[in-house]
Amino acid sequence: MQVKLITGHNSKLTPIDNDDLYRRLSNPEAKTSTNNPLPFPHKVKGGITQQQRDEIESSQFAAKAVEPHTTQSGFLFFDVKDLNSPMRGANIDITGVTDVKGSELMFFEIPMDNYLDAPKNP
Repeated sequence: MQVKLITGHNSKLTPIDNDDLYRRLSNPEAKTSTNNPLPFPHKVKGGITQQQRDEIESSQFAAKAVEPHTTQSGFLFFDVKDLNSPMRGANIDITGVTDVKGSELMFFEIPMDNYLDAPKNP
């Protein structure tokens, strides 16, 4: 299965991998000293605990197959930080959903505009 976020400006994004997700969530802030001209190693603040890593890994969508009469769920993370209005006019395209013989079963296109105007939960 392949998942792509196609923005309103036709940028095609794929879900980021675990290492990029950990970097994004930890928001490391390097503490550097300007007094020393040598590039000594320094400790980076932030980071993800092992418990947080385990939770992320168990929550991500990673299904290889879905058994009959069951469901699979999880999240995919797209890094849209540097894009201007990435969700307006965007679609999520899901392809490559196949049966056991490799024949493509279906194609999904999910328009994101429907979710931009969704009511907020109180």
